[in-house]
Amino acid sequence: MFAPDDPLAPAGPVFAEPWHAQTLAIADALISSGHITAADWAETLGAALRATDAAGRADTSETYYGAALTALETLTARNTLVSAADLLLRKQQWIAAYRQTPHGKPVMLDPG
Repeated sequence: MFAPDDPLAPAGPVFAEPWHAQTLAIADALISSGHITAADWAETLGAALRATDAAGRADTSETYYGAALTALETLTARNTLVSAADLLLRKQQWIAAYRQTPHGKPVMLDPG
């Protein structure tokens, strides 16, 4: 782990967007808690990255984290009580809440 004043620490932020860090943190939490294995994560992420490549998308941090999110959603639906339909519904609710939120205000999602 790097300390803030460590000369070997990366210059600037490690993640371009908060959701990039959150995606990997959730995957790590699922692995640490035993809900998924590291092998499941690696295999599913690899498949998502290959699908991105097969679709002709450029190899960028956005496509990488998009594939990581796809892998996380796949594993969540496969290994927990949250179904793919529930994930899709929640994603649609987030999109609607985001679009209805004035610029600069926090996005509030109904907990139901």
